[in-house]
Amino acid sequence: MIPISYNKLWKILIDNNMNKTQLKNAANISTNIVAKMGRDEPVSLETLVKISLVLQVDIGDIVEIKKN
Repeated sequence: MIPISYNKLWKILIDNNMNKTQLKNAANISTNIVAKMGRDEPVSLETLVKISLVLQVDIGDIVEIKKN
């Protein structure tokens, strides 16, 4: 299992008063991808770029590597 977390992304969504469905539509990503992210599973770099562009943040602002 890859030790990643999308907690930073969820916090940004809260700060922007945006829900996961709105993110899905704005970034043109699938429900399945959003579900994978909700389980801290890896998604493609292309997906992370789409989300970063929509939210106007860097990739490092939405995903982090969990330290043991």
